[in-house]
Amino acid sequence: MSRHLIIYNPIAGRGRVIKHWPEVEQALIEAGVEFDVVATSAPLEAVSLAEKAPEKYSAVIAVGGDGTVHEVVNGLLRASSEGETIPLGIIPLGNGDDFAKVIPPETPIGGKVFDWRVAVEKIAKGETKLFDVGRLTNSPSDNDPQYFMNGMDIGFGAQAALNFSTVPSFLTGMAAYLTAIMKTLIDYRIPKVTIQIDDQAPFKQSTTMTAVTNGRCFGSGFWVCPDAIVDDGLLNVMVADGIGRVQILNLIPKIMKGTHVNEPILKNFLAKRVVISSDEGFVVEADGEVPYPQTTRLEVQVLERKLRVIV
Repeated sequence: MSRHLIIYNPIAGRGRVIKHWPEVEQALIEAGVEFDVVATSAPLEAVSLAEKAPEKYSAVIAVGGDGTVHEVVNGLLRASSEGETIPLGIIPLGNGDDFAKVIPPETPIGGKVFDWRVAVEKIAKGETKLFDVGRLTNSPSDNDPQYFMNGMDIGFGAQAALNFSTVPSFLTGMAAYLTAIMKTLIDYRIPKVTIQIDDQAPFKQSTTMTAVTNGRCFGSGFWVCPDAIVDDGLLNVMVADGIGRVQILNLIPKIMKGTHVNEPILKNFLAKRVVISSDEGFVVEADGEVPYPQTTRLEVQVLERKLRVIV
């Protein structure tokens, strides 16, 4: 069984996928890749497609952005019951394509991710590597975990993810994300939470943003955890103190350069498990999606080397 299932989201990348798909399809054929293709037409459709894929296919290829990849990863982890997945290939044609930036050779800070032509070459060669994955639950009895391959956050970033859907469609990439950030600055609140890192004593924290990442980059060009390693069995945690608009505006350029990590308003940790709780509800963003629009508890765990990725 060496046939691949290609899942593409025709509206991903604000038109980039639908524009380039005919070229991508032809390049895959010319590279000798055998595949069937499905275009998604509804949210979460890629989850169910990827979950069924191992019954017939040797790999799944996601064509689109981090949202498409996020859905495919969730389907593959469900299919494997959190064991090692069949290979995932990525053809990055989204707005941010942040997870693709950690596929070797990793994209340097400020650099651009490999283009779709290089992605086709990688898929044709078929070399793979096992990556870690993050697992999310919102209660001890939650039997429907969510997964992320790149990162999740609460606070400012999560609110910006909600606002991203309201950004005019003619804005793409970094311009779209910066617009979402500006909208968020107008009206945002600072959650008061309790955070526990592994078995350490919990601590209370007012936090503008707390991020738990597997990858290095968020939102197209924000290098939140620039030292993260996707196969070290650890999650990187960045906790930002509760700060005002001026401090946020001062911090943003540093995050875009990855030079913020030693700022005194930030705490950084490595962890296998993180628990965040609050008496007030908070929004959870993961890979640009919003799996929990409101929750009062979140448990984040690393699944070590369970996601097989075509590199």
